[in-house]
Amino acid sequence: MQIVRVETPSAKYQVFTGTGLISTLEPRMVRIAGKLPKRVFVLTSPEIWELWANKFLASFTIDPVVLFLAPGERNKRLGSVEKLARQMAAAGGDRSSLLIAFGGGIVGDVGGFLAAIYMRGIEYFQIPSTFLSQVDSSVGGKTGVNLPEGKNLVGSFHHPLAVFADMDLLGTLPDRELRAGLFESVKAGMIRDSSLLRYLEENRDKVLARDPAALEKIIASSIRMKAEVVGKDERENGLRMILNLGHTLGHAIESVTGYRKLLHGEAVGWGLIAALYLGKVRGTINTKQFDRLMRLVYLYGPLPALKLNAQKLVAATAKDKKHLGNVRRFVLPVGIGDACVVEDVSPEELLAAAQYMLALAKELPARNEA
Repeated sequence: MQIVRVETPSAKYQVFTGTGLISTLEPRMVRIAGKLPKRVFVLTSPEIWELWANKFLASFTIDPVVLFLAPGERNKRLGSVEKLARQMAAAGGDRSSLLIAFGGGIVGDVGGFLAAIYMRGIEYFQIPSTFLSQVDSSVGGKTGVNLPEGKNLVGSFHHPLAVFADMDLLGTLPDRELRAGLFESVKAGMIRDSSLLRYLEENRDKVLARDPAALEKIIASSIRMKAEVVGKDERENGLRMILNLGHTLGHAIESVTGYRKLLHGEAVGWGLIAALYLGKVRGTINTKQFDRLMRLVYLYGPLPALKLNAQKLVAATAKDKKHLGNVRRFVLPVGIGDACVVEDVSPEELLAAAQYMLALAKELPARNEA
């Protein structure tokens, strides 16, 4: 097991990654939070609960109240939060209650937001069940839900007491979801960790075969990178924005497709390609670096096909929450293992990047064999 410590101005907690964690949850939580309160709530999805309920509950001497959130970005809405909050109130939830978010990134985001606002804030733990949520969304304190106008436009910063990233949970994860999650680790290597990037390049077969040592290395390295960035910029006022490499057009793809066609990591994968193109055009990476980073993206494909309108994608980026006023912020790769935030990307440049990305999508079969 590896332990990564997250330290920000408002919170300090640990992220545990390894195997067998789900079987020892209550004693681990008691060591962190003290005696568990009268009301413990578990927010999960029906699919995750069907697979893991017995093992989860076996580690507890109490009977938690289980709340369900249906899968899919379309359920990551304020209406779902209100419904869940009312269920907590009906079950006697109060300010001493504890919430456990047990599921993928959507469950974690909604659960964290619910914990942030119920009774003006209760404590919670994160137990991420997907690769993407283990390496990214469960760490850093960002919580929130979507509006029809854009992704994660309503939310708050609310850190968990701890994160338990149990790799055993990945055993039931479909291959497509594993690959989608890996794009967040690819991003982590591109922006801040050249050694992680090199490991991903050299160990593709082990990673995709779910070799435990390989997965633990990638999960821990990705978390460590994010913890370091969040520790320096908790509220995304500067450095933390580099974590959004690939997300500007990635979020636009999700929005334009109604959050139904691509997994989040897949949209980020396409967004990385657009960002790499723009980085090459602007000279933040050279041709050799561009080719190397593009190959890494394709190593962890295949990416789903895209048939979209480039102008609609650019229009959707205007709703990106990183923008301030008329300033359009965009994250670019800088060499290998670094990134920067620029504020002068024009609509024309974004359109060219989107067109390049969509043109590659037409070559998908050949590219995915690269």
